[in-house]
Amino acid sequence: MSFRPKDTAIDEIVASCNGDLRGAVRALLLINEHLETELAKAYAAAADQSLVERGGSVLH
Repeated sequence: MSFRPKDTAIDEIVASCNGDLRGAVRALLLINEHLETELAKAYAAAADQSLVERGGSVLH
């Protein structure tokens, strides 16, 4: 049986949570939430930059 890279990553994540699958899922959800927040900020910054390049303005 050969392990694929994703299987190895999953095993490492579960091991880092002392075998607690709920803890591993919770950690992954928190990381995903953080990444979604960062992505939203990047999209907002890109949209703001696009408005600046076109000479528009953002109303606050």
